[in-house]
Amino acid sequence: MTAADVRVVAETASTNDDMKVLAAEGAGEGVWLRAERQTAGRGRMGRSWEGQAGSLFASTLVRIAPLDPPAPTLALVIAVAVHRALEEFTGTGRVSIKWPNDIVAGDAKLCGVLMERTGDAVVIGIGVNVTTAPEVPGRRTTSLYDLGSAGCDAASVLDAIASCFSEELLRWRTYGLEAIVRAWLGCAHAPGTPLTVHLPDGEAVAGAFDTLAPDGALMLRLADGGSRAIHAGDVFLV
Repeated sequence: MTAADVRVVAETASTNDDMKVLAAEGAGEGVWLRAERQTAGRGRMGRSWEGQAGSLFASTLVRIAPLDPPAPTLALVIAVAVHRALEEFTGTGRVSIKWPNDIVAGDAKLCGVLMERTGDAVVIGIGVNVTTAPEVPGRRTTSLYDLGSAGCDAASVLDAIASCFSEELLRWRTYGLEAIVRAWLGCAHAPGTPLTVHLPDGEAVAGAFDTLAPDGALMLRLADGGSRAIHAGDVFLV
């Protein structure tokens, strides 16, 4: 795969919205858009997310081909890629994946991802707390600087992510979802980790992390010994 084409703007409302425009204009894979500042970014489950200057705000796209695995499983691909990239700055074992694609240090969020479909393209937005961590009510956050990586900046972090994503995307297409699921499990919190999942309908389900289903769903072990497949929801480490 060719080297990443990184386009940088000083400020934008949403790099995902801008990438959707580029997708409609025919932009291909390997294009990345990075903003020095983002004023109206979005997170998963409809949350707003703006971040602070010095952090990474970036988006890219994937053109879905007929023989590709299911498009939603790109959530696992980008999680593995970002985890690999951020370990280059934090060192091995400092960060892990929280389903489906948050990167955390302990229970503190370091990175979030938002995927949106537009035509045959999946737009993937990535936010990484590089120099500072925003204050989010009810949630712990951290930054690469907090974890001791004071020598990095948003540009270098994106270079690492783009390289790793190119490799993981190729693995997804060549070896299928099973290979990505194995890689994801190797980067995630340990089986038995207590979790609470807030579902889109407002229900909260408590349990423990078990594994991933073959389709990438979170398998939650319940207190009664049963299990439940979670296909969408907001996961909290207990």
